[in-house]
Amino acid sequence: MGLEEDIRALEDEIRDTKYNKATSQHIGRLKAKLARIKDDMVLRAMKSVGGGEGFAVKKSGDGTIVLVGFPSVGKSTLLNKLTGAQSETASYAFTTLTVVPGLMEYKGAKIQILDIPGLIAGAAMGKGRGKEVIGVVRTADLIVILGDVFNAVHVDVLMHELYDSGIRINKPKPDITIKKTGGGGIRLNRVGAVKLGLEEVRAILSENKIMNADVLIRGDVTQDDLVDAMQGNRLYVPAFIAINKVDLITDAQRKEVEEHMREKYGVDPIMISAHKGYHIDELQDAIYDHLGFVRIYLKPYGEDPDMEEPMIMRKGSTIEDICCRLHRDFVDQFRYAKIWGTSVKHDAAKVGLKHKVDDKDIVTIVTTL
Repeated sequence: MGLEEDIRALEDEIRDTKYNKATSQHIGRLKAKLARIKDDMVLRAMKSVGGGEGFAVKKSGDGTIVLVGFPSVGKSTLLNKLTGAQSETASYAFTTLTVVPGLMEYKGAKIQILDIPGLIAGAAMGKGRGKEVIGVVRTADLIVILGDVFNAVHVDVLMHELYDSGIRINKPKPDITIKKTGGGGIRLNRVGAVKLGLEEVRAILSENKIMNADVLIRGDVTQDDLVDAMQGNRLYVPAFIAINKVDLITDAQRKEVEEHMREKYGVDPIMISAHKGYHIDELQDAIYDHLGFVRIYLKPYGEDPDMEEPMIMRKGSTIEDICCRLHRDFVDQFRYAKIWGTSVKHDAAKVGLKHKVDDKDIVTIVTTL
């Protein structure tokens, strides 16, 4: 039996086995084995596929998004509409054979958008230049999953290929730490509402020959989360779904596609027409919001703030992050910062390096020099 047959057999057994206390260890072991085999197949495919030109793209701007979709879904047309880049478009598949970058300027942010060759079924295993394409997707700060109104089923395939490639979309990274030890077996420390038991954890780790380890789990995690933590190569990336070519169907058909996507994925897709420019503003807003930008206005000491060109940072950024962006010496020479805005209780409040900033804060950095 080949690896593909092994995978199908494992998936069937997991699906057909009812989860309960008696079967939890067995299911956990099957999931761990399935993940290991899939990862081995991906690695084998990546080694067997030769490299190609045009796939090494240097990240630039305040954030990088990747347009992921099947061939001929309209990625190149969308890139051109958003950025003015000249990505070749045509009515046949695989027009884009390399990565084509473009730059979208929106609300003061400079956002790099990458148009990549179409992602197809089997891409995670290297099919259709999957090695190079998935490699670019794994560098993204945000993934836009682009489908079209005639092939909504393709979204399922894209989700599957991203998952098999170790990319977890719209999911926070589970708080799990696995530290291998020289002996003592598996020691489990649980903090919060952790439902996984010691025997489940031991069964899952044993599939990767981890017999001695200190395991710390915080919060409610699943067996799949533990398997991902054990594999150690997963990426957690925000994403949203956009459906293209809505100008080619009726309003009733468009609503039917929207309802299907909402029921299937629990989210409202953004319905667009890259060719006609329909809902492009809404798409730009979604890109900006999902990247989690905050605008910071710098106020040099004793001067008025520059309200024309904000510094674009990410949500959760601190004064230290701002100092590092300005110049590496600012951290060493830092005395204090003054802030006007919602992140402080009163204007001109003095704060330290670890203070987190909010959108539209005005910041003055005071140094020793």
